[in-house]
Amino acid sequence: MIALSIDITLTQDTFTLEVRESAAVEVLGLFGPSGSGKTTLLEAIAGIRTPDRGEIRVGERTLFSSAQRIDLPARERHIGYVPQDSLLFPNLDVTGNIRYGAGRAGGEFGSLVTILDLQALLDRRVPMLSGGEKQRVAIARALMTRPSILLLDEPLAGVDRERREVILPYILRIRQELHVPLLYVTHDRQELDTIADRVLLLGGGVDQSR
Repeated sequence: MIALSIDITLTQDTFTLEVRESAAVEVLGLFGPSGSGKTTLLEAIAGIRTPDRGEIRVGERTLFSSAQRIDLPARERHIGYVPQDSLLFPNLDVTGNIRYGAGRAGGEFGSLVTILDLQALLDRRVPMLSGGEKQRVAIARALMTRPSILLLDEPLAGVDRERREVILPYILRIRQELHVPLLYVTHDRQELDTIADRVLLLGGGVDQSR
């Protein structure tokens, strides 16, 4: 469990994202229609986009504060981020992709391979993987950085219902065995009911949870 505190305004062209949320949970779900700002919020937390004003805190660390003039680079935020496109390296096999995420952090390769059931895939190249397999590899790579929180942007998008029911238990194992807090984005309310302790609802860039 980790405390996540967000109070930001971020404008892109004619779209404005305004979020005020404070939660201390293992899994915070992020729900809303397309274009409501879900990915933009994840990118602000990850350090890919810079808010106009406000503050983002994860645990005791301030990642961004306009008042204090703090804006940590993405590499210093200790955030694991898995975007909708898993962005795996096609020239590497599964082992290479997972180990690429380790950097200096040196995550537990063997444990992650077991938890995400990747043993049979380690020698495969990315083009040989299914959509669900790519997502599991991308999650393992992100976890190799030993992040303080893992951001998952619709990890089961494009996966049929039958395969979702196979993959979702792996994500639950991350929560249960690694105790890494998750910010989980999905359009599927059933997924949120299965995994999230609390749900942040976005509509038109505005936090509608309250």
